[in-house]
Amino acid sequence: MSKVTLRRKKIGKGRIALYLDIYPPVQNPDSGCLIRKHYLKIYVFDRPRNDLEKLHNKETIELAETIRSRRQLEVQSQRFGFLSSRMMNGDFVEFFQMQKEKRKGINSENWRMSLEYFKSFAGEKLLFPHLNETFSEEYADYLLSAPGIGRYGRPISRNTAVSYFAKYKATLKQAFKKGFLTVNLGEIIDSISPKDTHRDFLFQDEIQLLVNTKCKSDVVKRAALFSILTGLRFSDINTLDWSELKGSGGNYFIQFRVDKTSSAEFLPISDQAYDLLGEPSKGKVFVGLKYSQVDYILPGWIKDAGILKHLTFHCFRHTFATLQLLLGTDIVTVSKLLGHKDIKTTMIYVKIVDKLKRDASHRIKLLGLGELIPG
Repeated sequence: MSKVTLRRKKIGKGRIALYLDIYPPVQNPDSGCLIRKHYLKIYVFDRPRNDLEKLHNKETIELAETIRSRRQLEVQSQRFGFLSSRMMNGDFVEFFQMQKEKRKGINSENWRMSLEYFKSFAGEKLLFPHLNETFSEEYADYLLSAPGIGRYGRPISRNTAVSYFAKYKATLKQAFKKGFLTVNLGEIIDSISPKDTHRDFLFQDEIQLLVNTKCKSDVVKRAALFSILTGLRFSDINTLDWSELKGSGGNYFIQFRVDKTSSAEFLPISDQAYDLLGEPSKGKVFVGLKYSQVDYILPGWIKDAGILKHLTFHCFRHTFATLQLLLGTDIVTVSKLLGHKDIKTTMIYVKIVDKLKRDASHRIKLLGLGELIPG
Protein backbone atom coordinates (compact mmCIF):
# COMPACT_ATOMS: atom_id res chain seq x y z
CA MET A 1 0.00 0.00 0.00
CA SER A 2 1.24 3.49 -0.90
CA LYS A 3 2.25 5.85 1.90
CA VAL A 4 2.10 9.65 1.74
CA THR A 5 4.63 11.45 3.96
CA LEU A 6 4.99 15.18 4.61
CA ARG A 7 8.57 16.36 3.96
CA ARG A 8 10.51 19.64 3.90
CA LYS A 9 13.01 21.28 1.57
CA LYS A 10 14.97 24.53 2.07
CA ILE A 11 14.23 27.06 -0.71
CA GLY A 12 16.21 30.11 0.40
CA LYS A 13 15.38 33.40 2.15
CA GLY A 14 14.97 31.49 5.39
CA ARG A 15 12.02 29.48 4.10
CA ILE A 16 11.26 25.76 3.87
CA ALA A 17 8.92 24.37 1.20
CA LEU A 18 6.54 21.58 2.15
CA TYR A 19 5.91 18.66 -0.17
CA LEU A 20 4.42 15.19 -0.14
CA ASP A 21 6.55 12.10 -0.67
CA ILE A 22 4.47 9.31 -2.24
CA TYR A 23 5.94 5.82 -2.01
CA PRO A 24 5.83 3.79 -4.09
CA PRO A 25 5.51 6.39 -6.89
CA VAL A 26 2.17 6.80 -8.68
CA GLN A 27 1.44 7.50 -12.33
CA ASN A 28 0.84 11.08 -13.44
CA PRO A 29 -2.52 11.05 -15.31
CA ASP A 30 -1.21 13.58 -17.88
CA SER A 31 2.24 12.27 -18.79
CA GLY A 32 2.04 8.66 -17.69
CA CYS A 33 5.34 9.12 -15.83
CA LEU A 34 5.81 7.93 -12.27
CA ILE A 35 5.65 10.74 -9.71
CA ARG A 36 6.93 10.59 -6.15
CA LYS A 37 7.12 14.24 -5.06
CA HIS A 38 4.07 16.51 -4.94
CA TYR A 39 4.86 20.12 -3.93
CA LEU A 40 2.12 21.90 -2.00
CA LYS A 41 3.30 25.43 -2.86
CA ILE A 42 3.24 26.46 0.79
CA TYR A 43 6.18 27.15 3.09
CA VAL A 44 7.25 27.68 6.70
CA PHE A 45 9.98 29.85 8.17
CA ASP A 46 13.19 28.01 8.99
CA ARG A 47 13.82 30.14 12.08
CA PRO A 48 10.68 32.12 13.00
CA ARG A 49 11.64 35.54 14.37
CA ASN A 50 8.40 36.58 16.07
CA ASP A 51 5.02 35.35 17.26
CA LEU A 52 3.41 36.03 13.87
CA GLU A 53 5.89 33.80 12.04
CA LYS A 54 5.51 31.12 14.73
CA LEU A 55 1.73 31.22 14.26
CA HIS A 56 2.21 31.02 10.49
CA ASN A 57 4.36 27.91 10.91
CA LYS A 58 1.88 26.25 13.26
CA GLU A 59 -1.15 26.85 11.05
CA THR A 60 0.69 25.97 7.83
CA ILE A 61 1.91 22.67 9.25
CA GLU A 62 -1.67 21.85 10.33
CA LEU A 63 -2.89 22.72 6.83
CA ALA A 64 -0.21 20.55 5.21
CA GLU A 65 -1.03 17.63 7.49
CA THR A 66 -4.72 17.92 6.58
CA ILE A 67 -3.83 17.85 2.87
CA ARG A 68 -1.51 14.88 3.47
CA SER A 69 -4.33 12.91 5.13
CA ARG A 70 -6.67 13.59 2.21
CA ARG A 71 -4.04 12.68 -0.37
CA GLN A 72 -3.36 9.43 1.53
CA LEU A 73 -7.02 8.48 1.13
CA GLU A 74 -7.00 9.46 -2.55
CA VAL A 75 -3.84 7.46 -3.28
CA GLN A 76 -5.31 4.43 -1.51
CA SER A 77 -8.39 4.80 -3.74
CA GLN A 78 -6.19 5.05 -6.86
CA ARG A 79 -7.32 8.64 -7.54
CA PHE A 80 -4.46 10.83 -8.75
CA GLY A 81 -6.35 13.83 -10.13
CA PHE A 82 -4.41 16.16 -7.80
CA LEU A 83 -1.29 15.43 -9.92
CA SER A 84 -2.92 16.48 -13.19
CA SER A 85 -2.08 19.95 -14.51
CA ARG A 86 -5.03 19.74 -16.92
CA MET A 87 -7.45 19.14 -14.09
CA MET A 88 -5.85 21.60 -11.68
CA ASN A 89 -5.70 24.43 -14.22
CA GLY A 90 -8.62 23.63 -16.51
CA ASP A 91 -11.70 25.87 -16.41
CA PHE A 92 -14.99 23.95 -16.45
CA VAL A 93 -16.97 27.09 -17.36
CA GLU A 94 -14.85 27.49 -20.49
CA PHE A 95 -15.40 23.80 -21.29
CA PHE A 96 -19.17 24.29 -20.81
CA GLN A 97 -18.98 27.25 -23.22
CA MET A 98 -17.31 25.03 -25.83
CA GLN A 99 -20.06 22.43 -25.47
CA LYS A 100 -22.68 25.15 -25.90
CA GLU A 101 -21.07 26.45 -29.10
CA LYS A 102 -21.34 23.00 -30.70
CA ARG A 103 -25.14 23.21 -30.53
CA LYS A 104 -27.04 24.78 -33.41
CA GLY A 105 -30.67 25.54 -34.19
CA ILE A 106 -33.49 25.68 -31.65
CA ASN A 107 -31.51 23.74 -29.02
CA SER A 108 -28.72 26.34 -28.97
CA GLU A 109 -30.81 28.87 -27.01
CA ASN A 110 -31.57 26.27 -24.34
CA TRP A 111 -27.84 25.56 -24.00
CA ARG A 112 -27.05 29.28 -23.85
CA MET A 113 -29.46 29.85 -20.97
CA SER A 114 -28.24 26.69 -19.24
CA LEU A 115 -24.71 28.10 -19.28
CA GLU A 116 -25.92 31.50 -18.02
CA TYR A 117 -27.69 29.93 -15.06
CA PHE A 118 -24.63 27.85 -14.25
CA LYS A 119 -22.44 30.97 -14.25
CA SER A 120 -24.94 32.80 -12.04
CA PHE A 121 -24.43 30.03 -9.48
CA ALA A 122 -20.73 29.15 -9.86
CA GLY A 123 -19.21 32.34 -11.25
CA GLU A 124 -17.25 33.04 -14.43
CA LYS A 125 -14.53 30.52 -13.64
CA LEU A 126 -14.53 27.14 -11.90
CA LEU A 127 -11.60 24.72 -11.95
CA PHE A 128 -12.27 21.03 -12.55
CA PRO A 129 -11.08 19.90 -9.07
CA HIS A 130 -13.89 21.93 -7.48
CA LEU A 131 -16.55 19.76 -9.14
CA ASN A 132 -18.00 17.00 -6.96
CA GLU A 133 -21.30 15.46 -5.88
CA THR A 134 -21.84 18.07 -3.17
CA PHE A 135 -21.40 20.98 -5.59
CA SER A 136 -23.78 19.31 -8.04
CA GLU A 137 -26.45 18.79 -5.37
CA GLU A 138 -26.27 22.45 -4.41
CA TYR A 139 -26.52 23.52 -8.06
CA ALA A 140 -29.64 21.35 -8.41
CA ASP A 141 -31.10 22.99 -5.28
CA TYR A 142 -30.28 26.41 -6.73
CA LEU A 143 -32.16 25.64 -9.96
CA LEU A 144 -35.10 24.27 -7.96
CA SER A 145 -35.29 27.55 -6.04
CA ALA A 146 -36.58 28.99 -9.36
CA PRO A 147 -34.17 31.92 -9.80
CA GLY A 148 -35.04 34.46 -12.46
CA ILE A 149 -31.98 35.85 -14.23
CA GLY A 150 -33.43 36.06 -17.73
CA ARG A 151 -34.39 39.21 -19.62
CA TYR A 152 -37.68 39.61 -17.75
CA GLY A 153 -36.53 38.25 -14.37
CA ARG A 154 -39.20 35.56 -14.35
CA PRO A 155 -38.68 32.50 -12.09
CA ILE A 156 -37.96 29.34 -14.06
CA SER A 157 -40.29 26.34 -13.96
CA ARG A 158 -39.35 22.92 -12.63
CA ASN A 159 -39.22 21.51 -16.16
CA THR A 160 -36.80 24.26 -17.16
CA ALA A 161 -34.62 23.39 -14.14
CA VAL A 162 -34.71 19.74 -15.29
CA SER A 163 -33.55 20.77 -18.76
CA TYR A 164 -30.73 23.05 -17.57
CA PHE A 165 -29.40 20.47 -15.12
CA ALA A 166 -29.45 17.83 -17.88
CA LYS A 167 -27.13 20.07 -19.95
CA TYR A 168 -24.80 20.32 -16.95
CA LYS A 169 -24.74 16.52 -16.59
CA ALA A 170 -24.05 16.08 -20.30
CA THR A 171 -21.10 18.47 -20.01
CA LEU A 172 -19.74 16.54 -17.03
CA LYS A 173 -19.85 13.31 -19.04
CA GLN A 174 -17.89 14.94 -21.86
CA ALA A 175 -15.33 16.29 -19.39
CA PHE A 176 -14.82 12.77 -18.03
CA LYS A 177 -14.55 11.35 -21.55
CA LYS A 178 -11.87 13.92 -22.39
CA GLY A 179 -9.91 13.09 -19.23
CA PHE A 180 -10.53 16.34 -17.32
CA LEU A 181 -12.35 14.50 -14.53
CA THR A 182 -11.18 11.33 -12.82
CA VAL A 183 -14.73 10.40 -11.78
CA ASN A 184 -17.73 10.23 -14.11
CA LEU A 185 -19.87 12.68 -12.15
CA GLY A 186 -22.39 12.92 -14.97
CA GLU A 187 -23.33 9.30 -14.33
CA ILE A 188 -23.10 9.38 -10.54
CA ILE A 189 -25.25 12.40 -9.69
CA ASP A 190 -29.04 12.16 -9.80
CA SER A 191 -31.07 14.06 -12.37
CA ILE A 192 -33.76 16.47 -11.24
CA SER A 193 -37.11 14.71 -11.30
CA PRO A 194 -39.65 16.34 -13.70
CA LYS A 195 -42.25 16.08 -10.93
CA ASP A 196 -42.07 17.98 -7.67
CA THR A 197 -40.62 15.47 -5.22
CA HIS A 198 -41.14 15.63 -1.47
CA ARG A 199 -37.95 16.24 0.51
CA ASP A 200 -38.17 13.79 3.35
CA PHE A 201 -36.82 14.79 6.74
CA LEU A 202 -37.24 13.65 10.33
CA PHE A 203 -39.08 15.26 13.22
CA GLN A 204 -37.43 15.22 16.65
CA ASP A 205 -39.47 12.24 17.88
CA GLU A 206 -38.38 10.26 14.82
CA ILE A 207 -34.74 11.17 15.44
CA GLN A 208 -35.14 9.85 18.98
CA LEU A 209 -36.46 6.58 17.54
CA LEU A 210 -33.24 6.25 15.52
CA VAL A 211 -31.16 6.98 18.62
CA ASN A 212 -32.98 4.25 20.54
CA THR A 213 -32.82 1.68 17.72
CA LYS A 214 -29.86 -0.64 17.27
CA CYS A 215 -28.02 -0.34 13.97
CA LYS A 216 -25.88 -3.04 12.32
CA SER A 217 -23.02 -0.55 12.01
CA ASP A 218 -21.95 1.76 14.82
CA VAL A 219 -20.03 4.04 12.42
CA VAL A 220 -23.06 4.45 10.12
CA LYS A 221 -25.32 5.30 13.07
CA ARG A 222 -22.86 7.83 14.49
CA ALA A 223 -22.28 9.42 11.07
CA ALA A 224 -26.04 9.75 10.45
CA LEU A 225 -26.72 11.35 13.83
CA PHE A 226 -23.69 13.61 13.38
CA SER A 227 -25.17 14.81 10.06
CA ILE A 228 -28.50 15.54 11.77
CA LEU A 229 -26.74 17.59 14.46
CA THR A 230 -24.40 19.50 12.13
CA GLY A 231 -25.95 19.54 8.65
CA LEU A 232 -22.77 18.13 7.11
CA ARG A 233 -23.00 16.08 3.93
CA PHE A 234 -21.75 12.50 3.66
CA SER A 235 -18.68 13.62 1.66
CA ASP A 236 -17.69 16.11 4.41
CA ILE A 237 -18.22 13.57 7.18
CA ASN A 238 -16.36 10.83 5.33
CA THR A 239 -13.24 13.00 4.92
CA LEU A 240 -13.41 14.65 8.36
CA ASP A 241 -9.98 14.58 10.00
CA TRP A 242 -9.21 14.93 13.71
CA SER A 243 -6.88 17.83 12.92
CA GLU A 244 -9.92 19.83 11.79
CA LEU A 245 -11.66 19.59 15.19
CA LYS A 246 -10.92 22.42 17.60
CA GLY A 247 -12.15 23.99 20.83
CA SER A 248 -13.38 22.64 24.15
CA GLY A 249 -16.65 21.88 25.93
CA GLY A 250 -19.37 24.35 24.99
CA ASN A 251 -17.23 25.79 22.19
CA TYR A 252 -16.34 22.98 19.78
CA PHE A 253 -15.97 23.75 16.08
CA ILE A 254 -14.67 22.30 12.83
CA GLN A 255 -11.96 24.30 11.11
CA PHE A 256 -11.92 23.77 7.36
CA ARG A 257 -8.64 24.67 5.74
CA VAL A 258 -8.39 26.12 2.23
CA ASP A 259 -5.65 24.61 0.07
CA LYS A 260 -2.64 26.83 -0.69
CA THR A 261 -3.67 29.44 1.92
CA SER A 262 -3.75 29.65 5.66
CA SER A 263 -7.36 30.90 5.69
CA ALA A 264 -10.01 28.87 7.47
CA GLU A 265 -13.76 28.49 7.71
CA PHE A 266 -15.45 27.59 10.99
CA LEU A 267 -18.50 25.44 11.70
CA PRO A 268 -19.57 25.41 15.37
CA ILE A 269 -20.89 22.06 16.61
CA SER A 270 -22.68 21.05 19.81
CA ASP A 271 -21.17 19.01 22.63
CA GLN A 272 -23.52 16.16 21.69
CA ALA A 273 -22.19 16.16 18.14
CA TYR A 274 -18.59 16.14 19.39
CA ASP A 275 -19.31 13.27 21.80
CA LEU A 276 -20.48 11.14 18.86
CA LEU A 277 -16.92 11.20 17.48
CA GLY A 278 -15.42 9.14 20.30
CA GLU A 279 -11.96 9.54 21.80
CA PRO A 280 -9.73 12.10 19.98
CA SER A 281 -7.09 10.50 17.80
CA LYS A 282 -5.19 11.19 14.56
CA GLY A 283 -6.27 10.83 10.96
CA LYS A 284 -9.77 10.08 9.74
CA VAL A 285 -12.57 10.47 12.32
CA PHE A 286 -15.17 8.03 10.94
CA VAL A 287 -12.85 5.11 10.22
CA GLY A 288 -14.40 2.41 8.03
CA LEU A 289 -17.29 4.55 6.75
CA LYS A 290 -18.24 3.75 3.14
CA TYR A 291 -21.21 4.94 1.09
CA SER A 292 -21.92 1.40 -0.18
CA GLN A 293 -22.20 0.36 3.46
CA VAL A 294 -24.64 3.21 4.14
CA ASP A 295 -26.84 2.20 1.18
CA TYR A 296 -26.99 -1.35 2.51
CA ILE A 297 -27.54 -0.65 6.22
CA LEU A 298 -29.64 2.55 6.29
CA PRO A 299 -33.00 1.13 5.03
CA GLY A 300 -33.02 -1.68 7.61
CA TRP A 301 -32.17 0.63 10.49
CA ILE A 302 -34.93 3.07 9.53
CA LYS A 303 -37.47 0.25 9.18
CA ASP A 304 -36.49 -1.25 12.55
CA ALA A 305 -37.06 2.18 14.12
CA GLY A 306 -40.64 2.12 12.80
CA ILE A 307 -40.15 5.10 10.49
CA LEU A 308 -42.17 4.79 7.29
CA LYS A 309 -40.19 7.19 5.14
CA HIS A 310 -37.82 6.71 2.23
CA LEU A 311 -34.63 8.29 3.53
CA THR A 312 -31.19 8.70 2.00
CA PHE A 313 -28.17 9.99 3.90
CA HIS A 314 -28.70 13.42 2.34
CA CYS A 315 -32.10 13.58 4.11
CA PHE A 316 -30.24 14.00 7.40
CA ARG A 317 -28.89 17.32 6.08
CA HIS A 318 -32.46 18.27 5.11
CA THR A 319 -33.50 17.38 8.66
CA PHE A 320 -30.91 19.71 10.17
CA ALA A 321 -31.93 22.62 7.94
CA THR A 322 -35.70 22.15 8.37
CA LEU A 323 -35.57 21.75 12.16
CA GLN A 324 -33.27 24.75 12.55
CA LEU A 325 -35.82 26.94 10.75
CA LEU A 326 -38.74 25.38 12.63
CA LEU A 327 -37.01 26.12 15.94
CA GLY A 328 -36.54 29.78 15.03
CA THR A 329 -33.00 30.04 13.62
CA ASP A 330 -32.92 32.83 11.03
CA ILE A 331 -32.38 31.89 7.39
CA VAL A 332 -29.07 33.77 7.05
CA THR A 333 -27.57 31.76 9.91
CA VAL A 334 -28.94 28.48 8.53
CA SER A 335 -27.53 29.32 5.10
CA LYS A 336 -24.08 29.90 6.62
CA LEU A 337 -24.26 26.69 8.67
CA LEU A 338 -25.11 24.74 5.51
CA GLY A 339 -22.26 26.41 3.60
CA HIS A 340 -24.54 27.60 0.80
CA LYS A 341 -22.98 30.08 -1.60
CA ASP A 342 -26.33 31.69 -2.35
CA ILE A 343 -29.16 32.17 0.15
CA LYS A 344 -31.60 31.27 -2.65
CA THR A 345 -30.45 27.68 -2.24
CA THR A 346 -31.59 27.79 1.39
CA MET A 347 -35.01 29.18 0.45
CA ILE A 348 -36.22 25.70 -0.53
CA TYR A 349 -36.28 24.80 3.18
CA VAL A 350 -38.28 27.93 3.97
CA LYS A 351 -41.00 26.65 1.63
CA ILE A 352 -41.08 23.35 3.53
CA VAL A 353 -41.37 25.12 6.89
CA ASP A 354 -44.09 27.47 5.61
CA LYS A 355 -46.14 24.47 4.47
CA LEU A 356 -45.69 22.76 7.85
CA LYS A 357 -46.91 25.90 9.62
CA ARG A 358 -49.93 26.19 7.32
CA ASP A 359 -50.82 22.55 7.94
CA ALA A 360 -50.43 23.02 11.70
CA SER A 361 -52.75 26.04 11.72
CA HIS A 362 -55.65 23.83 10.56
CA ARG A 363 -55.18 21.07 13.13
CA ILE A 364 -56.98 22.77 16.03
CA LYS A 365 -60.71 22.43 15.43
CA LEU A 366 -63.53 23.37 17.80
CA LEU A 367 -67.15 22.18 17.83
CA GLY A 368 -70.23 24.38 18.24
CA LEU A 369 -68.78 27.63 16.91
CA GLY A 370 -71.54 28.13 14.34
CA GLU A 371 -73.86 29.98 16.75
CA LEU A 372 -71.07 32.40 17.70
CA ILE A 373 -70.36 33.52 14.15
CA PRO A 374 -71.82 37.03 13.58
CA GLY A 375 -74.53 37.59 10.96
